[in-house]
Amino acid sequence: MFEMKNHTAIVTGAATGIGEAIAERLSQAGARVVIADLNLLDAEQVAARIGNGAFALEVDITRTESVAQAVEEVLRRTGQIDALVNNAGIAGPAGPIWEQTDEAWQRAVAVNLSGIFYFCRAVLPHMRARKYGRIVNIASIAGKEGNPGMVPYSATKAGVIGLTKSVGKEVATEGICVNCVSPAVVQTKILDQLTPEQIEYMTSKIPMKRTGKPAEIAAVVHFLASPDCSYVTAQCYDVSGGRATY
Repeated sequence: MFEMKNHTAIVTGAATGIGEAIAERLSQAGARVVIADLNLLDAEQVAARIGNGAFALEVDITRTESVAQAVEEVLRRTGQIDALVNNAGIAGPAGPIWEQTDEAWQRAVAVNLSGIFYFCRAVLPHMRARKYGRIVNIASIAGKEGNPGMVPYSATKAGVIGLTKSVGKEVATEGICVNCVSPAVVQTKILDQLTPEQIEYMTSKIPMKRTGKPAEIAAVVHFLASPDCSYVTAQCYDVSGGRATY
């Protein structure tokens, strides 16, 4: 089930955390995974570890040219892009909106939202030509409910959900499924950017009373990135330990 043999999958931000877990899961399902990350050294280590033809690419998702070059390189080396997982993201500095700087806001928009826009736009011509594709965007429960002290993050993740639903409907008749996943707080290095109070606030709202694990997010992404996801598109899947109920 959910086999991805002979598929090529790009996973952004896959040098660590949730992205690394997703890359490993898709590789185990048979996919050749492209570890697309700004940190090339760590990306190469992940590619070497998971094997199955995986390779690393240094990509700055905030730059259109970098994204376009990455897509061209993947097509040159593999001839196809079957799945794209837009995972790369940042939490940004903690604090109320009146303490947030222009730079913090613009950086969150560039990484969390524009990067996904650029990558979707870059791969879709190829997917449309083949009449097949799977795109999975990593959003957040913060994009549905809004976390205090995280306005840029919450707003950009809400944007990811809207982008996903729009794009999914645009290509719904072309064999391409576009969905997103909204995790609650997950135990990764991104928590280093948050205060203990923020982590406690988010965890306290989870009925399971614990943080998620990267592998638990990867399990849901695996289905959405596979051929078995054939009648699900423009949807947002919560992986939240019960936090979100809508």
